[in-house]
Amino acid sequence: MAQGAASQSLAELEVLCNQLYEGTDLAQRIQAEKVLLELIDSPECLSQCQLLLEQGTTSYAQLLAATCLSKLVSRTTPLPIEQRIDIRNYILNYVASQPKLAPFVIQALVQVIAKITKLGWFEVQKDQLIFRDIIADVKKFLQATVDHYIIGVMILSELTQEMNLVDYSRPSAKHRKIATSFRDTSLKDILMLACSLLKEVLAKPLNLQDQQQQSLAMHLLKLVLNCLNFDFIGNSADESADDLCTVQIPTNWRTIFLEPETLDLFFDLYHSLPPVLSQLALSCLVQFASTRRSLFSNPERAKYLGNLIKGVKRILENPQGLSDPGNYHEFCRFLARLKTNYQLGELVMVKDYSEVIRLIANFTITSLQHWEFAPNSVHYLLTLWQRMVASVPFVKSTEPHLLDTYAPEITKAYITSRLESVPVVIRDGLEDPLDDTATVFQQLEQLCTVSRCEYEKTCALLVQLFDQNAQNYQKLLHSSSRNPLEITVQEGGRLTYTSTDEHDAMDGELSCRVFQLISLMDAQLPRSSNEKVELAILWFLDQFRKTYVGDQLQRTSKVYARMSEVLGITDDNHVLETFMAKIVTNLKCWGRCEPVISRTLQFLNDLSVGYILLKKLVKIDAVKFMLQNHTSKHFPFLGVNDNYSLSDLRCRTTFYTALTRLLMVDLGEDEDEFENFMLPLTVSFETVTQIFNNSFKQEEAKRMLIGLARDLRGIAFALNTKTSYTMLFDWIYTSYLPILQRAIELWYREAACTTPILKLMAELLQNRSQRLNFDVSSPNGILLFREASKMICTYGNQILSLGTLSKDQVYPLKLKGISICYSALKSALCGNYVSFGVFKLYGDNHFDNVLQAFVKMLLSVSHSDLLQYRKLSQSYYPLLECLTQDHMSFITSLEPHVLMYILTSISEGLTALDTIVSSSCCASLDYVVTSLFKHIAKEGKKPVRCREISQDGQRLLHFMQQNPEVLQQMMSILMNTIIFEDCRNQWSVSRPLLGLILLNEKYFSELRASLITSQPDNKREVLDQCFRNLMEGVEQNLLVKNRDRFTQNMSVFRRDMADALRCEGATEASSLDMMS
Repeated sequence: MAQGAASQSLAELEVLCNQLYEGTDLAQRIQAEKVLLELIDSPECLSQCQLLLEQGTTSYAQLLAATCLSKLVSRTTPLPIEQRIDIRNYILNYVASQPKLAPFVIQALVQVIAKITKLGWFEVQKDQLIFRDIIADVKKFLQATVDHYIIGVMILSELTQEMNLVDYSRPSAKHRKIATSFRDTSLKDILMLACSLLKEVLAKPLNLQDQQQQSLAMHLLKLVLNCLNFDFIGNSADESADDLCTVQIPTNWRTIFLEPETLDLFFDLYHSLPPVLSQLALSCLVQFASTRRSLFSNPERAKYLGNLIKGVKRILENPQGLSDPGNYHEFCRFLARLKTNYQLGELVMVKDYSEVIRLIANFTITSLQHWEFAPNSVHYLLTLWQRMVASVPFVKSTEPHLLDTYAPEITKAYITSRLESVPVVIRDGLEDPLDDTATVFQQLEQLCTVSRCEYEKTCALLVQLFDQNAQNYQKLLHSSSRNPLEITVQEGGRLTYTSTDEHDAMDGELSCRVFQLISLMDAQLPRSSNEKVELAILWFLDQFRKTYVGDQLQRTSKVYARMSEVLGITDDNHVLETFMAKIVTNLKCWGRCEPVISRTLQFLNDLSVGYILLKKLVKIDAVKFMLQNHTSKHFPFLGVNDNYSLSDLRCRTTFYTALTRLLMVDLGEDEDEFENFMLPLTVSFETVTQIFNNSFKQEEAKRMLIGLARDLRGIAFALNTKTSYTMLFDWIYTSYLPILQRAIELWYREAACTTPILKLMAELLQNRSQRLNFDVSSPNGILLFREASKMICTYGNQILSLGTLSKDQVYPLKLKGISICYSALKSALCGNYVSFGVFKLYGDNHFDNVLQAFVKMLLSVSHSDLLQYRKLSQSYYPLLECLTQDHMSFITSLEPHVLMYILTSISEGLTALDTIVSSSCCASLDYVVTSLFKHIAKEGKKPVRCREISQDGQRLLHFMQQNPEVLQQMMSILMNTIIFEDCRNQWSVSRPLLGLILLNEKYFSELRASLITSQPDNKREVLDQCFRNLMEGVEQNLLVKNRDRFTQNMSVFRRDMADALRCEGATEASSLDMMS
């Protein structure tokens, strides 16, 4: 490393380290971070790092040096190769000479080596792949002391992890090439080495006091886990989706997996290591249990499964290790993976199946009874049982599966343990497990399958428990203690889900009880109320609705037999009356409770979706009452006093959507009916107008407007016929749109106010079901667009006056509003109800203004933000597609730097993972390229009549001649996507590619040559043929027929290229790197 004049003394640097890693003063830390960023960019960075490593007095000094080096070697423009070799060798020598460094320092230094190795994996110096001799370097460490041994294992572990890490700031094709090459050349050797070293660890007597020995075992197990967690086929499975995991072990690893010693090794390690380490051994076994099925033949798979089950039996017979929560959790995951990867028919055939299933059932029941021990692991046990029970109908084997014995016991254990938890939770003031509704619903979803096995027993149990608790509840009503009822309702509710005739009668028994409970509870309102019971009842009603009420269910179900005896409910009309009465009661009495209100409104919304149900609902008195009295006097949640937080007003949109659907059933063309319905909103708007004109109580007006905007958006969403939409337009246009415009001007800084208003405008511009195709004599389409243009321009100009915002403020205060403006503008441009040529013809500048606002807002957003915020990218890119398709003259009239910004945003979006974004980019690029191609083709022809040469085309052509690399870069990206990436929208990619090739034939041949020459001689002919086939029969034009021909050729080309590059002997073409 170079010695440079130290710009900061050692002492100053050490003070910075302490501020950074130990300081409690936030301002100091931020300042220290700033100085360190400058240090990384300074030419003295390397010498400063060397100074810290060699003379630093604290571990933090060494950690800082390692962090700086890590940032330095990860830059997108790499350091010279000699310098990277020097850094790597320096660190290797440094850790070899000082093996007693703090573990976190070694970890950080090892990370630098891993990064250098990964990024330089394909680099050649003197005909040698210079960074690949890392394994040889590690072997030197393995021959020295135990400390060196541990460092060697850490290097391999870190390298395996680094190779697997996707860095989204670099081309993913390049990452896959490196990872695949590492998998094929080194990973198997690393795994075999780690397993043989673990055998050595097992062979020695274990001394639990020996820290070194424990540390070695830990790093070896982590290394094996990193090898097994490797993303072998580049599908980077979502880590959080734990239940569908198959480990795609390469075929040439078969021998390791077929040896029974491999599995035995990890089971033995589990039994002999302390809990901290044994859970790592179990994590490895989870991956072994998830090995892809196709790795084995049928007899091999049966044998492998037999060994896994033998291991399970041994663990359950010696359960002391499972008292550690880490071990327990991993073991539950291990059990769930067994059923994910093996079929019930295969499990039943295993020796000792009956014994093992008994042990697992007992283990599950014990786990459920000790619900507070490891609540997050229960999910895996229920997954196992749910999948086992779900597979019963498909088992062809004659061996008994015994699930009819054990499933009811597990259902019973779940229900009783949850009931028994209630008094404990109340007594000890614990966190209530029911509060985590997502988990409860997920568990009930699983339990519902398990309980359907021997459903009679489940129902009998529930009825017995429910009756017991209901009696207690009635006694307790006069005292004020909480009750354990709620869980039973949720249970009952959940179980009425997947239904058959013989189960319907039993469901009727359960349902009667809940409907009786509803009347009992509602009689107590508003004096005594219980939010949780209320939510559980709503959950039950929703399940009942899905199963027994609805458009498709035209059968009289047996569920009503018992209900008509007890409650007089004979069919779904009666049930709907009960539903609506319940909804009205809740909306009246639970006004202060947001969870109950939003759940009730969601239920109302779900009811209002089907046409047949709507026809039935409209006849019910409760519905007529709601349609005539939707004011805060009857429904307190519609009030706008200060006690509500602004986000609580969101549920109003749902309420008005459902209400307007009900109104629409009989509305027809009755304008008076519509005016009556809108009366409460008219009154509110008039109040706001008065406030605006007179005293101006700002806060009250703002709250009323937010509520109104949300209400109107709900109404506008549901009005999907031309007649009804026109009524709303006439109501809002002259009187109330100016008020909304005024609000945007005044409160542009407050997203809580602008967002609902902008969303309302976006909804009004949506031409859903052609509702905006006004009559020929009506100017409404143009009038509406002018209002939208004013609002977007006002908002755009005001929001830009806020200046630079901090990272956490930029989305809520600015980007969210911009994305709504963009989606509103897109709806208007694609809605087909405005002739935009009219504006220029009559000198109206509304259209030009809104396009200028679009540009101003766009330039204030960075490219990275455009792609980072999903809602923004999903509104910007489709809008850009609209503009390039229909308003090319606007695109070409832009200043060169703006056009460059837009084309760069397309270029970056081409590789986005979101197909909405990448497809829109391809379409926009295609329109630009086609326009350019047509212009050049026209220019080339001798005109028969004097044609005006199009100014637009001329400008675009001039721009492209000045910046030829723009289109070349995009061609390079698209070719890379086709050849090396998993291309999910092939058709979209092929459309612009043909135009790019025809415009840049010279560059295309260079790309082609660079790819072919990077391959060995025996491949070149095949690849050359692939490229010739790609252009086979393709003519020099962009007519649809010719494009289709090219698209067909491209599918074949992609498949042939993949085959040619995959088979033996192909060099790892790191990607078409001419442009990057």
